[in-house]
Amino acid sequence: MDFLAALAVLLVVAKSLEWLMEKAEIHPIIAHVSAGVLLGPFILNAIRPSEQLEVLAQFGLIMMMLYMGLTSNFSAIAQNTKKATVVAALGVLFSFVFGFLTMELFGRGTTAAIFVGVVLGNTAIEVTSGVLVKERVKREVSSILMGAAFADDIMAVYLIGIVTEMTRGNLNAAAFGVLTVKIFTFIAIILLISEHVFKRARWFKNVVRNLNVFFTFTLILTFTLAIIAEWVGLNQIIGAYLAGLTISRLRERKDPMIVTRIKLNELIENLEVVLTEFFIPLFFIYVGLMFNPPLEEVSATLILALYTSAILGKFLGCGIGSKLFGLSWEDSALIGIGMGGRGSLELAVLTFGLNAGLIDQGIFASVITVSMLTALTTPILFKAYIKRLKSRAKA
Repeated sequence: MDFLAALAVLLVVAKSLEWLMEKAEIHPIIAHVSAGVLLGPFILNAIRPSEQLEVLAQFGLIMMMLYMGLTSNFSAIAQNTKKATVVAALGVLFSFVFGFLTMELFGRGTTAAIFVGVVLGNTAIEVTSGVLVKERVKREVSSILMGAAFADDIMAVYLIGIVTEMTRGNLNAAAFGVLTVKIFTFIAIILLISEHVFKRARWFKNVVRNLNVFFTFTLILTFTLAIIAEWVGLNQIIGAYLAGLTISRLRERKDPMIVTRIKLNELIENLEVVLTEFFIPLFFIYVGLMFNPPLEEVSATLILALYTSAILGKFLGCGIGSKLFGLSWEDSALIGIGMGGRGSLELAVLTFGLNAGLIDQGIFASVITVSMLTALTTPILFKAYIKRLKSRAKA
């Protein structure tokens, strides 16, 4: 099948599955990955990964990171900075430890164990925000959940840098220290620029008012920061995410006419259609196409153990973090459940690890399955727990 025909079939199947799963309130990521698995080498073998599809997928990944940054609310964490940071950090720590120990228990090697621990540490902010849209919770719980998910993203940026260095095979103690300084210096400089340009500079209003100029500026900034990130030894997607995050700080500008907020919303709306309907799905479809493990390497026991580690890590880590700040057991448990979903960043990091040889197809397939299961079950568990709390309150 030639490139254009393959592209058309992949998109039609992926969007059709998305439409069917949407009726059951299943996250679109699951539909897109499933389309790739179905049409790819693992099941029908109708379409195979190609260099052309990979280029589109990588572009889709960069655009996805830009979109994630644009839709992040930098000020959300400011409402409960300390709480959100501690909750996120403990969630990452517990998930890493559980994931690492699970992989070691199954004898999959230390490098793979570290890698999987890193992957399981991140929470998918799109899953967390999705459950909050559908369910009403206390304002403090909602604020901590979104703040922790945002803090989790910043930690994920750091962990992606570590994974990138792991793929180069030279992550010793000295390199780890240098990498840490480089990552946080790069993030600090970008956020400092965002504070003085996007949040305060008056001249930038002229860029924002013309939507065409604003759109062009956004793309230039995205690719510039992606290139700079690669120059300093990080991953391109870190630069793309920071580009979106800095532009999102336009929400914080003091603007009586709220022109900047209106233009930012228009930019996001215009980008949303082409990104969420074309480029971002292509990345997840390509992940599905890469899913081709030998059946003897797929272990249902390992998948179940990793899923338990992923859910339990966030539940205990984030729940304990919330309880440390005096929240009730019920609210702490709700935060622990709400932070359980995994999604886009995990799949991005997994592709790096597979291509670099840090993990094999069996581990790749197992963690993809775990990520999709968490994205599927987190909203269900969250809704069920809220229903239980309401029933208990009425009794």
